[in-house]
Order: sequence, then structure tokens, then C-alpha cells
Amino acid sequence: MPDRAPLSKEIFRDAMARLASAVTIITTDGENGRHGFTASAVCSVSDDPATLLVCVNRSASTHAHLVRHNMLAINILAHEQEALSTLFGSSRYDMETRFASGAWRKGELGMPLLEGALVTLECRISLTQEIGTHSVFFVEPLCAEFAREEVSGLVWFDRAYRKA
Repeated sequence: MPDRAPLSKEIFRDAMARLASAVTIITTDGENGRHGFTASAVCSVSDDPATLLVCVNRSASTHAHLVRHNMLAINILAHEQEALSTLFGSSRYDMETRFASGAWRKGELGMPLLEGALVTLECRISLTQEIGTHSVFFVEPLCAEFAREEVSGLVWFDRAYRKA
């Protein structure tokens, strides 16, 4: 094995910018109210048992609430929901302002679900692993709802929103 230093943070980020990712809003609700943020670090791990992973920076305001509530929803965004993604992706806005935009409702398990999302998944956190600055939440989807009409998805590619 070659004795090489790992890639620099800048080169790694440039490389990952070319990895297209679905855009989601991760939400939770519990004793401290609703919380949510935009995430593209979400992916399927296994279909048996059904498992996804969600990567969250431990310094994010929602992180502690996810840990405390042990439940979350993954709202996979439609292309038309780009503005909502930008709102939930900015630390300038408090949770009241974020949730005042878009049409939100409680799911079967009490998680905030976004009307018009391609898919919403209510999930239980089954395992947490800390890596660098992030926690990787392995989650078990318990409920799924699909958009009623066919719409395009929203992806993040080369540091910009794209239509999928």
C-alpha cells in the first residue's frame, strides 16, 4: 500500500461536489418542538432490513434534538421546493420561520411531513456512529408516503440545484 497523505479538505470537497445527491429536509418533533434542516448526505444502506443513513454535523442546531427524540422524517424534495431547501439550509432563520414556509403536517408517528415532497419517510434512529465532525444516524423507515402526482426531483450537483 502506498504511503500517501489523505486528500486535502479542498480537493475532497471539489471531488464530492461532482457526486449528485438528492436534496432532503430532515425534520423531528418532540418536547422541544419542531426542528429541521436541509441535507444531501442521505442514502440507502440495505433493503433487508430497510435502513438508511443520515449524516448530520454535530454542531448543527437540530443534532441534539434528533438524538433526544430518536425519531426523524426524511422529506425528499421535488424540484419546485428549491426555495424551501435554501430556507432550511440557512442558519439565519429560526425554526418558526422555517416551518412557516411550505405546507407541513404531522405524520402517522408525529414527525413533520412536507406536503408535495416526492417521498416522506418517518424513521426510528437505530444506531449512531460518530465520524469526524458528523454523526451518522442509521435509521429504520417505519412509514412511507409518495407524491400523488409525477414530479421531478431536486438534486445538488456541482454546488448548484439541478432538476432530476
